[in-house]
Amino acid sequence: MKKLAVLLSIPLLLLSCGSNEEGKSVEEIIENEDLAEIRAKKSELSQQQSDLTQKLDKLDQAIDRLDKTRRLDLVEIQQINDTLFKHYAEVQGDVATDENIVVYAEFSGILQDLRVKEGEQVNKGEVLAKIDDGGLSSELAQLETQATLAKTTFERQKRLWEQNIGSEMQYLEAKTNYESMQNSVNRLKSQLDKTIVRAPFSGIIDEVLTEEGEVVNPGQSQLFRLVSLKNMYVEADVPEGYLNKINKGTEVLVEISSLGREFEGEVKRVGNTINPNNRSFSIQIAVPNENGMLKPNQIATLKLNDYTAENAVIIPENALLKNAQGESVVFILQEKEEGEDNIGIAKRQIVKTGYTYNNKIEITSGLETGETLIVEGAKNLRDGQEVKIRN
Repeated sequence: MKKLAVLLSIPLLLLSCGSNEEGKSVEEIIENEDLAEIRAKKSELSQQQSDLTQKLDKLDQAIDRLDKTRRLDLVEIQQINDTLFKHYAEVQGDVATDENIVVYAEFSGILQDLRVKEGEQVNKGEVLAKIDDGGLSSELAQLETQATLAKTTFERQKRLWEQNIGSEMQYLEAKTNYESMQNSVNRLKSQLDKTIVRAPFSGIIDEVLTEEGEVVNPGQSQLFRLVSLKNMYVEADVPEGYLNKINKGTEVLVEISSLGREFEGEVKRVGNTINPNNRSFSIQIAVPNENGMLKPNQIATLKLNDYTAENAVIIPENALLKNAQGESVVFILQEKEEGEDNIGIAKRQIVKTGYTYNNKIEITSGLETGETLIVEGAKNLRDGQEVKIRN
């Protein structure tokens, strides 16, 4: 490029300063409009340009002969060190929680007292609604009165029986009557308790699915959706081939793309069956949710640590080449015995590879720590070729 610029500048230089033997400038010759004189001047300048081009070629030849680094391929290098290498297998999962339920009515009647609203935080055991008991309260009060009388009668017969007064039959009849009445009271209390709808756990009322005044039926009428965002986990299906690599306690990176966050976790449960439809097994990973940003059914990407190597030799994936035999090849840099510090010799080495992850590849043999790897510019190199270090 420099040579071309010089050649282009020669005519301008000659025209700007040019004067012929008679002292006429190029401009003056053109003004005379003498065609023969103009052609003669052009021939003269062309000869001068040719002479200068020959001289420039000789200078370039001398530079090529004396400057050995001028045409060397540029490469970038990297020192090889051992490091901890982890490989991760990626699968898709969903955020879930076991505490995400629909609360149903357990008693048939009119919903007469709705005490919560959507989005309200409630505690375990808190009353959410009441259903009309249809007179059970009055019936219970009567039974409790009869049960109290039966208890008094039984206690009196028991004292008499202990004093050998009265018959055994009277004692047993009083005992049976009291126990029967007490069972009836307990059974009615249990039924009456079903008219009060309580929160089975602490959480948030996500939806109110009914209204006051509606007739509800046990096991059919949906009242509320109650969700707790504390004990969250991610559930995913993992291919059967990873069965011997994924265990309880396996390290996992959980990425929630919708939040732009990544959590560290570990497998807390591994399924004991293989799904015949997709040949996979299920896993669960507990995730923190301190600020309540995680929601059930959010999509998560799981990175499962299925391979770990300590003191591994790791190189950039783009530094690895393939030869005609399909072998994996890298180039390392060897120092010249004498010469400039930024000049070296590219040495080709065949290597064996292991796992690849995140644009890094594990070298299991063929490279040693302390060697200098050519990471850029190795594609067109030959074994033993001199190269110039760019970095």
